[in-house]
Amino acid sequence: MHIGEKIKRLRVEKQLTQEELANRCELSKGFISQLENDLTSPSIATLMDILDILGTNLQEFFSDHQVEKIVFTEEDMFESDNNDLKYKIMWLVPNAQKNEMEPIMVTLEPGGHFVEDNPHEGEEFGYVLSGNIHLHIGERHIKVKKGESFYFKPKANHYISNAGKTQAKVIWISTPPTF
Repeated sequence: MHIGEKIKRLRVEKQLTQEELANRCELSKGFISQLENDLTSPSIATLMDILDILGTNLQEFFSDHQVEKIVFTEEDMFESDNNDLKYKIMWLVPNAQKNEMEPIMVTLEPGGHFVEDNPHEGEEFGYVLSGNIHLHIGERHIKVKKGESFYFKPKANHYISNAGKTQAKVIWISTPPTF
């Protein structure tokens, strides 16, 4: 573990300059600079003072807890397709099934439709990125166009379909996860 790098990251998160941190800890700016560059090591008492100013403590500072991943790239995403129903599904957040919501992107080819889902607790939200879709909720069929969104509580069987002549893409978020 590089103590200096971690201290610098915490200092920057708190929007403090080296001089401001040094003044609050009654240290010199030069000492903070050397510390952040791993050119010197603080005593335990000095480290505790620094960490207190930075809003943490020794236990949190030295824990191996991984920083929560916030941004996901295409390499993190997983895609699956169903040729029979003419759709592709891309899970936008890996392992989202363990979270409270699950965002996906559904691509529907002309004549395609997504798998019908049974009623469940929670909420459903979608945003049409391109094309037009039909949202089927029980006996209701609602047309949703590019740039429009939908939101409903899934108290009946539901799915989306593409009756158009062009591909449709939808961002769909389900809570709790059902995909």
